[in-house]
Amino acid sequence: MTLTSVAIRNAKPSDKTQRLFDGSGMYLELSPSGGKWWRLKYRYGGKEKRLSLGTYPDTSLADAREKRDAARKLLASGVDPGEQRKAVKAAGEERAANSFEVIAREWHAKQSATWVDLHASRIMLRLENDVFPWLGSRPIADIPAKEFLTTVNRIVGRGAVESAHRVLQYCSQVLRYAIATGRAERNPVADLRGALPPVKQTHHAAIIEPAAIGGLLRAIDGYQGSFVTKCALRLAPLLFVRPGELRHAEWAEFDLDGAQWNLPAEKMKMREPHLVPLAPQAVAILRELHELTGRGRYVFPSARGPKRPMSDNAVLSALRRMGYTSDEMSGHGFRAMARTVLDEVLHFRPDYIEHQLAHAVKDPNGRAYNRTAHLAERRKMMTGWADYLDTLKVGGNVLPMTRKVS
Repeated sequence: MTLTSVAIRNAKPSDKTQRLFDGSGMYLELSPSGGKWWRLKYRYGGKEKRLSLGTYPDTSLADAREKRDAARKLLASGVDPGEQRKAVKAAGEERAANSFEVIAREWHAKQSATWVDLHASRIMLRLENDVFPWLGSRPIADIPAKEFLTTVNRIVGRGAVESAHRVLQYCSQVLRYAIATGRAERNPVADLRGALPPVKQTHHAAIIEPAAIGGLLRAIDGYQGSFVTKCALRLAPLLFVRPGELRHAEWAEFDLDGAQWNLPAEKMKMREPHLVPLAPQAVAILRELHELTGRGRYVFPSARGPKRPMSDNAVLSALRRMGYTSDEMSGHGFRAMARTVLDEVLHFRPDYIEHQLAHAVKDPNGRAYNRTAHLAERRKMMTGWADYLDTLKVGGNVLPMTRKVS
């Protein structure tokens, strides 16, 4: 039975909150104090949710029904009306609900559940800095290809060609989302294929010659900066995980007695859990560091406070202070170092190496290996690698590299 204006006016509060239902999920919530709120109950993504539609009498029965119908149209298009409202608020109340910024924030909120936090924050930062100031308030269906090109060419103009390509890709994904949710009919960004300068392919700078690796390890041992940063530097070659994975490491993920680090799927680029066996040398460094940072969440907390991890530039800045230039060594370079030397010098099986690098590796039947695949062999490899690094650090025997002929 639907509500009437008379029934709403005559509704009296009681000692408990009352709900007067109107239909299609909408009801009037009457509090013991006499307040009256319009609510919409709906389901999205398998979860029951609530949406406020205003207060009575400021929002009349007719107004509440109009808001309910608008929200249900969004649901029919695959849009969560609650998230859409948050996006409108984040973009500014004065902006139209179909503006590029509002829809981009909706898209970001929906997709970020599948992204690593750092990746999600970088995408939003790029949109906020390079797109929203020029296109954010524009109705998404009215922005022509030329204006998207003008916007990303500003990024090209400062020499960031790769970033320009990425931003244009994000814009295209937002447009596809707008089409899917009924706010646009076509994707003008698709017309810009080939319009940007090509990205010059580069590789992360890395030291891969054994003698030079020994010099780097000795420089790390002599590092005079923060003890936390020094420990990160010492662990980087031993673990050869991605820089973001290292700096976001949490003590709860480590089993030092079992000599392993369990990284959850949400922190990994491939969205699969990963296991890093710890050589005795790595365990020793972590036990020493635990005395300093073990009472907090992060293994490598920020110098600004323990509630966030160290800066993504901490290891890179330390390398520069040690005299290694950007074309000599990078944070990612420890991965290339391990991959090259484990293969060409120590001759471990390539699939063991690739699996330990958390790359996509398939078994003979085409299935992805799980996190514990070849664990015993990988433990031996990580210990052998750590022992070899110790040999290089003291200037011991340097085995020759045997590069494969392609």
